[in-house]
Amino acid sequence: MRSHCATLLRMNTTEILSQIEAEISRLEQARALLTGTSSGASRGGRKAKRKYTLSAEAREKIAAAQRKRWAKQKKEAK
Repeated sequence: MRSHCATLLRMNTTEILSQIEAEISRLEQARALLTGTSSGASRGGRKAKRKYTLSAEAREKIAAAQRKRWAKQKKEAK
């Protein structure tokens, strides 16, 4: 640690800021790789998720099932 501090003392402010910016850039690249996003051009990563639409019939079935669950909760609460 002592040699690291001595190195920093010999560097001027511009060099220190340059080193910090380079490290930030490396960390952002690592984060982008880990999260699956990229800040630059696409590199053939994940495709956009396909959005599915439900039919009116399917939505009604889901709504009916939810109403049934709510009714059961309401009945158990009494």
